[in-house]
Amino acid sequence: MASPCEVLIECKTKPTANKLIRLAQREAARIERKFSRYRDDNIVYRINEGGNGITVDAETARLLDFAQHCYELSEGWFDITSGILRRAWNFSDRDSIPTQQQIDKLLPQIGWDKVSWENPRLSVPLGMEIDFGGIGKEYAVDSVLKLLQSQSEHSLMVNFGGDCNASGPMIDGSAWMTGIENPHRPGDASAVIRLKNGALATSGDVFRFIQHDGIRYGHILDPRTGWPNTDSPLSVTVAAATCTEAGILSTLAMLQGMEAEQFLDQQEIKYWCYR
Repeated sequence: MASPCEVLIECKTKPTANKLIRLAQREAARIERKFSRYRDDNIVYRINEGGNGITVDAETARLLDFAQHCYELSEGWFDITSGILRRAWNFSDRDSIPTQQQIDKLLPQIGWDKVSWENPRLSVPLGMEIDFGGIGKEYAVDSVLKLLQSQSEHSLMVNFGGDCNASGPMIDGSAWMTGIENPHRPGDASAVIRLKNGALATSGDVFRFIQHDGIRYGHILDPRTGWPNTDSPLSVTVAAATCTEAGILSTLAMLQGMEAEQFLDQQEIKYWCYR
């Protein structure tokens, strides 16, 4: 959630579509303001500066519950305290990687198990921080769709830069069309998906990686080691009931490296994996 998401809403009636687009944009902006780690006036900032702890609102509590659930199910592969690794990794500089010493200095400040969370009270140890960036855009997609469904009976599709969720088929019964970008030819579609209901999310390192000494280091980092898996696919797209669920599964698959396809097969879901 480092920058505002692009919003696309599609429905059959143009005046209604315009109204829903404005509503979606406001909701996306609200979520961005509330959960971006780049601001110093929101709940994330107050949590990370909270010292002895902070009481959070119901929406933030739901996200924290979900983050804890993902941490436990993934056995630590997904951890919202790992954003601090950005202090070591600079993916704007594609020629250098951090030293093990730099990583080792940060690892003691990572670990959801070190956080005290008893809804609605959260306490983050000094020097640690939380970052909802790993689930923020997908959560925004689901949240916007839910809001629009409460305001309209039209079938809708919400699409934030390729992560999308559809409430049902188009009015004529046909599917929404969305493409998966070809990681070998950015800008071209490697597959076109017909989506009538449910969500898609993509994780990958096509644009954010470091090439060093012939090894490709993607931006999706293992919070337990501080390093990416250098055998990861270029991109993974997952279909699931919600965009948030699809996003978590695609991210976890990226961290599996050569075992990504095996992991996805075990989830019994539809996916597209490109190497």
